[in-house]
Amino acid sequence: MFRLQLYQRYLMREILAAIALVLAAFLALFAFFDLINELRSVGNNGYQLQHALISVALSVPGLVYELIPIAALIGTLYALTTLARHSEITVLRASGLATRDLLMTLFRVAGLLALLTFVVGEGLVPFSERVAQEMRARAMSRVIAQQGFESGLWIKDGRSFINIRQATLDARLQGLRIYKFNELSALESVTDAEEASFVPPGHWLLKGVVRTVLAGETSRVEREASSEWISAVNPDLLSVLMVAPERMSLFGLVNYTQHLLDNHQKTERYEVAIWKKIFYPLAALVMVALALPFGYSHSRVSSGSLKMFLGVMTGILFYALNGLFSNLGVINSWPPLASATVPSALFMAAAMGMLWWVERR
Repeated sequence: MFRLQLYQRYLMREILAAIALVLAAFLALFAFFDLINELRSVGNNGYQLQHALISVALSVPGLVYELIPIAALIGTLYALTTLARHSEITVLRASGLATRDLLMTLFRVAGLLALLTFVVGEGLVPFSERVAQEMRARAMSRVIAQQGFESGLWIKDGRSFINIRQATLDARLQGLRIYKFNELSALESVTDAEEASFVPPGHWLLKGVVRTVLAGETSRVEREASSEWISAVNPDLLSVLMVAPERMSLFGLVNYTQHLLDNHQKTERYEVAIWKKIFYPLAALVMVALALPFGYSHSRVSSGSLKMFLGVMTGILFYALNGLFSNLGVINSWPPLASATVPSALFMAAAMGMLWWVERR
């Protein structure tokens, strides 16, 4: 049966406590900034202070997801610096603790953090983000989809192009227009509907339908009080518009990306988001590896404040590069896997290089 040794339990407890403290401090700081930002909207339509407070509370899972790697770096750095200042690292090394064993202990901590990051990112963040956006939209009497163009939302479904003026929270579409093309890419019909409501399991009921059918040199206009419309567009697909790709679940990202692929649309942003969802939890392993060389360098860098400053700057740099590479990957059509993993790979290489340098001295 696998059991941790006494020193491993002690190190893990000290490091996890430090990481929890740093994470709590960051959450309080960022939640305060979010609250200040939300207060600007208080008084608009029905958006009140309680809505702002609930919105900030619902944003906490997203903050936890984003901040765990940075908290892992700074918390591990703080814990190792404290242990080094008390000569506990020196005692452990003099007792025969190898760098590899200490690194494996840190990786156990990072593994727990990676699991927590994945669970929060998949289970809590998509749900809390959607609830927050729905609450904000209801309070401010806004629609969930009216973006991109002044004419509303555009969606491609097979050989049809769909224009939606408004999509509301109760799965109702208003001002719907469907342009249907044939196999020769010639316009076949244009369907206008005043309103559409979704009928489970998979079709829409159109009301106030006016359909213009084009047949060669002739055309005819058909009018119906109601009509059934079968489409791959559904409320789940429309709800994707409420949540940024980085805050969606992996399952939702894969489904929406497949829909875009089926309709021959660009998927770079969503593919990058998929790879980030897979690899971002592993960033905690990179961060604890990066903190270890500082813990070994206590005899040469006596200032704990300097170490903490370097740790904070390194965390900020990682956060900035992570976002920068994602955006550059989408703009320049870089391979999605590279766009999502290059920052972590660079920081892991830097950590291994620093460990090698410290060991040689």
